[in-house]
Amino acid sequence: MLFSRRWLLAPALLIVPLLLLVANEYATARPSRRTQDVAYVPSTDPTFDAERHLLDVYAPRKKSTTPYPVVVFIHGGSWNSGNKNFYSFIGRRLAKQGVVAVVINYRLSPKVEVPAMADDCARAVVWTTQHIQEYGGDPQRLFLMGHSAGAGLAALLAADNRLLARRGLATNPVRGTLLDDPAGLDMLDYLTKLEYPDDAQYLIPYGKQPEVWKDVSALYHVTAATAPFIVFIGGETYPSIRNSSRKFQQKLTSLGRPPQFTVLPGKKHAPMVLQLYWKDNVIYQELLKMVNG
Repeated sequence: MLFSRRWLLAPALLIVPLLLLVANEYATARPSRRTQDVAYVPSTDPTFDAERHLLDVYAPRKKSTTPYPVVVFIHGGSWNSGNKNFYSFIGRRLAKQGVVAVVINYRLSPKVEVPAMADDCARAVVWTTQHIQEYGGDPQRLFLMGHSAGAGLAALLAADNRLLARRGLATNPVRGTLLDDPAGLDMLDYLTKLEYPDDAQYLIPYGKQPEVWKDVSALYHVTAATAPFIVFIGGETYPSIRNSSRKFQQKLTSLGRPPQFTVLPGKKHAPMVLQLYWKDNVIYQELLKMVNG
C-alpha cells in the first residue's frame, strides 16, 4: 500500500522487478505442479469475472502419505492493481517446502469496492476447503498470507467470521495468518484523518461511509478466539503501515493473543514481498513453523 505521494509509483515499481523475477523463474526447474486458472466462482454466477475469479494451485511433486498444509496467498496492489501471475515465485517456493499454495485473483477497484473484494477472497477460501484435497492439501490445516492490501484482506478474513459464514462455513477454517507489511488494518482511522497527500484516492475502493471503513478493517473484528497472527513490517515502510500494524499488535495483545511481530531493518514496502523470491527468507522460515506446528 500506500500512503504518500511516493506510493502512487509503487505498483509500477513492483511490476518491473516482479516481471524479471517471473522470467527467471520459468527458466528454472521446479519440484512443483502448477494448476492454473481454476475458477473459484461458478461461471453461471451473475457476478462471475472470467479474469479475476481465478486461482492457481501449486502442489509439491513429491508424494506424501499425509496431506500437506495449505497456504492461501492474497496479493497487494492498492486495491486497484495486481495479479496472481506476478506471484508464481511464492507458489513455487511454498510447494518446494512442502506446502500446497493457493494464489488468488480477486476483483479490483474501480469495478468493485473492498467489501466485494473481501467476499471474493472468502469464496476462494471456501473453494479451497472443498477442493484442496484433490491437490494433496489438508483443509484442516489452512493458513492465510498476504502482502500490503492483500494482507489487510487476509487479516479481515481471519478475524471477521461473518465473511465465511455468509458463504456457508459455520466455522472459520483459518488456523493462522501471516501479514507481510499489511495495509488496511484500520481504514476508519486512516480515511477519517486523510493526513497524507492524495489520500482521497482511497475513497474510490473504500467508498465514503465511515461505517463501511470500520466494517472492513480487521482491527475491529479480532477477538480472543481469533487464530494466531505473524506480522512482519519493513523498518522503512510507510508510516501509516507502521502505525496501524503497531495498533493491531496492541489490540491483539490486549486480548491475550499477542502476535509474533517482527520489524525487518532497512526494508521498504515493495522489497518486503520481493524478498520472498528466496526460499530461505525469514518470512518463509516463520510461516513454515506456523503451518507445521
